This record gives sequence, structure tokens and C-alpha cells, in this order.
Amino acid sequence: MFFHKQELQYHATPAAPDAVYARKMQEILGGQYGEITVAMQYGFQAINAHMPGKYRDLLYGIGAEEMGHVEMIATMIAQLLEKAPIGITEDAVQNDPAVAAIIGGTDVQAAIVGGAGVRPVDSNGNPWSGSYVTSSGNLLADFVSNANAEMQGRLQVARILHQTNDAGVRDMLGFLTARDTAHQNQWIAAALELRAEGLEDIPVPNKLPREKEFEAVEYQFINFSNGTQAAEGSWATGPTPDGRGTFSYVETPDAGVPMPAPTIPDPRYFGTTPLPNAEEIALAAKKDKRNKE
Repeated sequence: MFFHKQELQYHATPAAPDAVYARKMQEILGGQYGEITVAMQYGFQAINAHMPGKYRDLLYGIGAEEMGHVEMIATMIAQLLEKAPIGITEDAVQNDPAVAAIIGGTDVQAAIVGGAGVRPVDSNGNPWSGSYVTSSGNLLADFVSNANAEMQGRLQVARILHQTNDAGVRDMLGFLTARDTAHQNQWIAAALELRAEGLEDIPVPNKLPREKEFEAVEYQFINFSNGTQAAEGSWATGPTPDGRGTFSYVETPDAGVPMPAPTIPDPRYFGTTPLPNAEEIALAAKKDKRNKE
């Protein structure tokens, strides 16, 4: 059950309107690694967690905080749009010609569709997608994915942080980058704790019986590039992080195996195949008559 408290976790008030910057901020709201993604990702991971206790509580806690970050960024974007001029200013064009080349740098749908309001989209106006969410039911896989999401999100916030001199915006983004730092460390700590407690381990899934794997190749670095420097890395020689084996370097991949013949689909898919048209038509009619696939 969720309750909304009509407060923000931190200040979200710009010094001045800026429709161009509002569009940039849409990426950290509704982009692949935006706050909507992490809020939904951690929430669904918590719902899908298979055991009670600290790990599920961790997911619920950070997921709820991220929903608050959605509200903070959305509130900031709405205020940036509130009194912004409909047209782009000459200064914005001069300062950022790359942005100005894209519809003047402003999101025209923010005006036409949103009525000078924020929407769940990225900086190009693409709607947020549930396909961005990772929720596998395996906590180690999910926690590593969460650390990556926080890293990508913090990168994007850092990249737009220096693109504004607005004190209010910079203040809020400074707070968000600090929380991203905390969450990166917390997901990494949780992943390490899972391993230390013997609940999960790498490779994921660790519970797969080893006899189902081709053990001869499971720790090889196979060189599929004409470069040679990869052989110098710790991933090509020495002990593996899972403690079960030793890396080896294979300079040249083994010869491949013959490809199977091209597939011939059901004639009712109307693909182009080696069969004569008349034969395909007759075969399709026969299948229809039997009412079978």
C-alpha cells in the first residue's frame, strides 16, 4: 500500500524558466536509466523477491525513495516550463548549436501535448517503456543490474549538471548525484553480502548443475578480434572471480561447424521458398482442410 506525502525529499525550484533545459531533464526522468525506470525496477524486484527480510526491505526502501525522485525531477521540469517563452531564445541557440538544430532545442510536445507540463518521456519525446525494467527473481543478478542502472543514471545527471548555471537546478542535481553514489554502493554491498552468506554466487545462476555446462570452455577467453592486447588482462589468465577455475587465452577460435539449411515455414506464412507456387498453394489448402497446424 502506498501513501503520498505532499512534501519533496529535497528542494526542486529553478531560478528561472528554461524550456531547453527542461527537455534535457526529461532524459533523467523518462529515459532508459531515468528515475521512472529505477523506481519501477526496484519495486517489481521487491514484489518478486522470494524471501522476506533485509534484502526485500532494501528493495522496497530504495524503490520508494526513487519514486520521490521521480516527483522531484517532474516538479523541476514543470517549473522550468511554467513561464518559458514559446520560442527558443537567441542565447540558447548561440550557446548550444547542436541542441538548437533539433527543433530549436525545445520539446514541442511539452507545449502541444502536455500544455507546458512534464510527461513520462525521454529527451526525444519517446514514451517511457516497461521494457527498461529488469526483474529476474535472482537477487544477485538484479543487484548487479541495479548498480549498473545507478551508474548510468549518475553519468547522465553528471553530464547535464554542468550544462546549466541555474543555482536551483544545480542544487537539486547535486543532491541526486549524492543519492546515486549511496545507491551504487548499497547495491554492490548487497551483492557482496549475498555471496558471503552463500545465498547466491557467480556465475549466475550458480545453482545450475555443472555437468550441464561444457566445462572445457567455461573459463576461456576466445580471441574473436584481430587485436592481441586482451591477452594482457586478468580475464585471460589467472584465477577466476568465482574461485572455481583458471582463465586461459585462446588466440584463434576453433573452426566453425556447417550452417543448417534455410528454414521452410508453413506455406500460410507466404514466405518465398524453393517450392513452386502451385505446390505451396495445394499444401496450404490441405493444411486448412485438416484444420491443423
